[in-house]
Order: sequence, then structure tokens, then C-alpha cells
Amino acid sequence: MIFNWFKIFIYHLKQSKLFSFLNVLGLSIGIAGVIFAILYWNNEHSYDQWNPEKENTYMVLNRLSNGDTWGSNSIPFGETCKASIPEIENVCFFHTWYDEDIIKYQDQKLMTKDILSSDENFFDFFPFEIIKGAKSNILKEKNSVAISEEQALLIFKNEDPIGKSISYGNKNYTIKSVYRISKPSSIEPSFVFSDVKREGDLDAWGNFNYGLLIKTKKNADVSTVLKKMQNVYFVNRTVKDAKESGMTVEQYVKENGEIKVILDQLKTSRLYGTKSSAGQNYPEGVGNLKLLYIMAGLSVLILVLSLVNYINLATASAIKRAKEVGVRKIVGASKNQIIIQFIFETAIIVTLAILFALAIVELSLPYYNTFLNKTLTMNGSEFYLQLIFIFGLVIVLAGIFPAIYISNFETLKVLKGNFSRSKSGIWIRNSMLIFQFGIAAFFIIGALIVNSQVKYMMEKDLGFSGDQVISIPFNTVDRLKRTDDYLVSKQEIKKIPGVVDVTTFAGAFGGNSGSSSGFKHNGIFVQPKNIEMDFGFLDMMKIKIVKGRDLSPQYASDTISGMLMNETLVKMLNLKDPINTVITSGWSINNGDNLKFKIVGVVKDFNLMGLQNKVPPMVFINLKTLKWNNFGSVLVKVSPNNLTETLDKLKLYWEKNVNPDYPFDYEFVNKGFAKTYEEQVKQKNLFFILNLVVIIIAVFGLFALASFSMERRLKEIAIRKTLGAETDILLKELSKQYIVFCLIGFAIGIVPAYILLQKWLEDFAFRIGISSVPFVIALISLLILTLVIVLTKAFQVTKIDVLKYLKYE
Repeated sequence: MIFNWFKIFIYHLKQSKLFSFLNVLGLSIGIAGVIFAILYWNNEHSYDQWNPEKENTYMVLNRLSNGDTWGSNSIPFGETCKASIPEIENVCFFHTWYDEDIIKYQDQKLMTKDILSSDENFFDFFPFEIIKGAKSNILKEKNSVAISEEQALLIFKNEDPIGKSISYGNKNYTIKSVYRISKPSSIEPSFVFSDVKREGDLDAWGNFNYGLLIKTKKNADVSTVLKKMQNVYFVNRTVKDAKESGMTVEQYVKENGEIKVILDQLKTSRLYGTKSSAGQNYPEGVGNLKLLYIMAGLSVLILVLSLVNYINLATASAIKRAKEVGVRKIVGASKNQIIIQFIFETAIIVTLAILFALAIVELSLPYYNTFLNKTLTMNGSEFYLQLIFIFGLVIVLAGIFPAIYISNFETLKVLKGNFSRSKSGIWIRNSMLIFQFGIAAFFIIGALIVNSQVKYMMEKDLGFSGDQVISIPFNTVDRLKRTDDYLVSKQEIKKIPGVVDVTTFAGAFGGNSGSSSGFKHNGIFVQPKNIEMDFGFLDMMKIKIVKGRDLSPQYASDTISGMLMNETLVKMLNLKDPINTVITSGWSINNGDNLKFKIVGVVKDFNLMGLQNKVPPMVFINLKTLKWNNFGSVLVKVSPNNLTETLDKLKLYWEKNVNPDYPFDYEFVNKGFAKTYEEQVKQKNLFFILNLVVIIIAVFGLFALASFSMERRLKEIAIRKTLGAETDILLKELSKQYIVFCLIGFAIGIVPAYILLQKWLEDFAFRIGISSVPFVIALISLLILTLVIVLTKAFQVTKIDVLKYLKYE
């Protein structure tokens, strides 16, 4: 019986090659989209799942009174929590970022990007497999380091690295262990160094310089731990600061707010945890939950579109098999047997579609990995089980309805030969076609709005100009003398032909500023970004002064007490006339008193960070004002003429005079800022690709349905032509219903498109408004597409041979 079913399937496959191909291709595209989404979903949800401590480990975050959330903590806070809260088993201080630096071994110099500094407890929290060396207390000794298996092979080849000394940051470290990284993990370091804690921070409650992990005891109540940690801040910060200010605790909290503790479980932190204001809680970054949902949602939508397309084609082509079903019923086939036969045929088509889908995924996976910056592969028992589930689901969804529809054909009606003129199933196919138009409208509108937002971000006036400005890392030999070394180098760099100007500041365009410090003025507490800058920074970057003047070397006080504020900070402090206002800052000096500054100018707001973020409050002081600063790069404005020659001379100077250990590297400032909307450019490209896919599938469905519909009306068309109907009248009659379907589908699609895209735009502090233009363009595009397909087929039908269809009447 199955063999006969297979022969029948092959026969009909040969009879309608085009529509069979469209069936398989449409389904394979939909299934491929779901496979892509599954691979991404599995990868993002697999982070840290290997870690046996994932449920007991928590990242400690702090929400400040101004609403910012920070992933940094002070050492005394963590140590006090460990000592006073019995539910906490252990704590670990570490840097929440990777350092990029030179690692030296004998005559080798290796530039490494994934360097982590931590305390001795790191491997208690991330228990990577130790393949050589000490198994415990790995980082307990001063100047000790653990190295990954990959780096050990790279540096030491076949030598045993244990006990050998490597150099990092002008210090020597002894290798204690070699570990194998378990992936994917929130931390995947090449080196783990033991020197994270600075002596000056051991008793400094206000120095938020460290990431903090806590490990709770088994079955500990996390809410209780959180309350106790909050109390540690209350007793040691809020109460003490209130007393020193001569205020009651209630008054102090009302005026200054208080720090709120947040605990993010390692198991869910990557995707579902609270994100810090820097957007990066662990060195490997955070997952993009919104993109994950977009990918999953759109892939499911495309699969549904493919299924609808398949069902439409299957029910439409069933008319040609009506007599076959009637004969089978006459010779004794039951309704269930017919249903099983057609589900069997669907299973064959789905099998072919999955094979095509796997081929599409395999060929496209390198581009997909580049898009996501991943290394996804199609393997693993979980993936194969999901593939089997997709196979079963698609068979059920795609096969059941057409099989039931076909099995319900009335035997006498189909054997009389007039079934093809009946309207059975037409309303279902038309409804599905309308649904396809709705999905197509959604994707076209989405693509247009996403494209408009990205275009707006790329063209917006950012408040600064990075034209012909390059950023060069300034890695000096002695980091404590970095400012002095920079000021000497600046004069020499200016002498290089092609260099227009040189400056620096503590921050990065498209990144962030190095630090922030809270202070209070007139009862208003603020936490602005600190921008330590060289004279001429604002002028070179074309950042405007709206009131007062810029900091200048002509005024000796500008390196001592001169300060600028941006417009946002002036508004927050309600300063009507800010010039010459004296501010007590959040920076303290040796005797513990906070420094006082005079505002000499107001800086026009500019976008330091990406356009997803509001312009933060900022203060600007000169590099020499404080004993420390956070600048890491030099900004050099270069002439576009002979740029290659200028860069070669800069490279020569850097390697000879700045630090010969570091390779010369640079990035244009505009290119660096463009990385802030890289994700949105990806989403724009994603919508464009999916748009093409959706339109292709919709074209398949429309073409197939129009073909079947018009072929059913060939005798009617022949009669109309015999009675003298003109071609244009026939074209109008044949195409008008599809225009109506298009309009109904569009009306259905615009509602979810508007709601979901409005939600998407809420992520941007600077965004476009949704106008009627994308909707009008989408409607016109759909109408043109519909008319081109339908009229092409209709014109072909109107050229039929009349005698061929009327000679037997």
C-alpha cells in the first residue's frame, strides 16, 4: 500500500513539477529560518550552564540615586558582607573587563586581548578544568597567574609552563596552573592574574572600582541575603554620611538618595539579568534578548507564512485529484486511509524541505556567524531533537488540513465532473492569501521604519565632528607619568607633516567616560561623567561653548579650579546663571576636603555615547587638575592629503618614542562612533533579507493561487471572449479580487507593525517618529507586486484558444 502511495506521489510530482518545487522551496525557506533562530537561541541560553556554581553565584550591582546601574563595588563593602552575612560562602573581586596588553616570555612578545585580573577566589566561581599545576589556591600567592591551555601551547609549545615567569605591566608573574576554558562562559580569559586589589582601595568605601561576585550557601534565601547586604550599605554609608553631614538619616536619604543593591544570578544573568549603565556586566558582554526575540518571532512568522503557502497550494491543487479521491472511495478506501495517504505525501515533501533547509543553513552559516559575531555549528543532541520536533510539527500543521479537506470530497459530485466549478475551499484559500498579504505588509513596513531609524542615526548632528580625527592608544612605559609623557609627545607629534592638531580626553566617542563622581549643590544630588581633557579638545572636535568660555592655558586657575559643565547638568542643577558659580565637587584632596571649582563655561550637549542613550550630565576639567586621569588614547587630526605618508610617520614616532612593545594602532573617531549603531545596522540588514524571503514566498503563493483560480475559469473566459469581451475588461475582472485581498491584508498587517515598531523605537533616546510614509510606500509596493503577478498570468489566460474549450459544448 505504501509503495502504491509512493508511486501516486511520484506521478503527481511529475504532473505538476513547478508547483511541487514551489511547495518544497517555500517550506525549506521557512524551516531554514527556524533552524537559524534555534541555533542562536541554544547558544545564548547555554552560557554558564556548564558551571556547577551557576545557581549559587551572583553578580552584585548597585543602582544609584540618579537611576544609573553600575556593575562596580568597593572592597570594604564586599569584605564586610562576607564577614557579617553567614549565608555568603565566598566573595570574588575582579575586573569586569578584559585588559589588552603585551605578555612577555623571554624574547617573545604577545599582544593579548583577554587578560583578566582577579583575586584568589576566581576558580571557586568559575571552576574551569585544571590540566596542569595547582588544583586549589591557584592565585593565593602574590604575583601568580593561571594561563589557558591555548595560550600555553602558543607561548611554550611543548615545554611545561608551570613555575615559569612571564611579564605583564612591568611585573613578573609565576605560572601556577594551566586551565581549559569551558564554553560558552561569561568569562573566557586567556590569563588570570592575581593583582586586582589596590592597596589604596582596601578601606575606601567610595572607590567603586571592582566587579563583585558572591557565592551563597546551598538553599540560602537570596532575598534575605539581599536585605542584609542592603543593610551593610545603610549602616556603613548612609548612617555615617548622614551623621557627618549633621542631618538625620531621613533627611540625608531624601536629599541624596541611597544605593540599592541588585543581585543577578549567573545562571540567567547574560540574557535576563539587570544590565549596568555600561551595558557589560561580564567581560564576554551581555546577550541581546531583544534581537533574540526578534529573530525567533520573525522566523516563526516566516515558517507560518510558508505553511500557509503550502496549505494554499495543496488545497488548490487538490481539485485536480478530486476524481482520484472519488474512485478510491468507490473501490472501498475509507476516509482515514485517504487522510493517511495525503499525510504520507506531506511527510515526503517535508523531508525534502528539511534536507533543502539544512543545505541552505550550511551554506549560509558563515555569513550568519559573521552577522552575530558567533561560531555556531549544527550539532548536539539538543539540536537534533529540535529538528525532529520541527519535522513532526510541520507535518501536523501542513498535512492535516489539506488531507481532511481532500478526504471530504463528495464522491458523486466529483465523479460527475463538475467539482472544479464548485466553491468548496475557496474562502479558506482566499483567507490564507489575505494572511500572506498581512505578513508581507508587516515586513515591508518594518524594513522601512528600521531603515529610517538607522539612516537618522547615521546622519544626525552629534554635536561634535570627528572628520579626519584618529584615535591612537597611548600605552606609555611608565603609566604613572602618562600625562607628562603625553604633553611632551604632543609637541613632537604636531611637528609631523600632515598632522593638523593633537589633543586627548578621558573617554571614547561611541564608548563612555572613564569615571563619574557624585556631588550635591543647592540640595540637588547629581552623578555626572568626569571628562578630564587637554586644552583645545573642544575646539578640535568642534564642540560648542554656549555660555562663558573654554578652559585655556592663558588662565592659570584653569588647571586648578576651572570647570565646564554641559547643558544637561546645568538644567539638572537649576542654574539660571551658571558662570562663576562655585561648586563643591565629589573629588577629595589629601586632608579629606572636597575640591571646589568655578564654572567658567557651559558646553553644548553632544553625544559621547550611542544614540540609544540620553546625553548624560558632564563636567570638564583640565588634565593637570587632578593627580590622576583616565585618558587612554591620543586624538590626532590629520590632513586628507598624503594620509598614508602621515600615518607611516606617526607609526614610526609611536614605535620609537611612546612604547616599542606595543604595535601602532589607530581608528577614525567617526568609525568608532558608528559601532554604537552596528547592532541596528544588522537589524536593518536582517529585515531586508527577511523582506526578500517573505516577498518571494508571497509571490509563490499569489502566483500559484492566481494560476489555479484562472485555470478553473478558462471555460468562462472562452465564453466571454466569444460574446465579444475585450482583453482589458477580462484583465480587470480577473484581477480585481486580488486587489481587494491585498487591501484587506494590508489593513490587518499595519496594526501589529505599528505597535511592535513603536516598542522597538523606545530603546532609543534619539529616534524618529512613525509617519504615514512607510505605510503608503508599503501599500503601493504590495499593490504593484500584486498587479504585476496577477496581470501577467491573466494576460496569458486571455490569449487562450477559444475552440479548445468550447468544442465539446
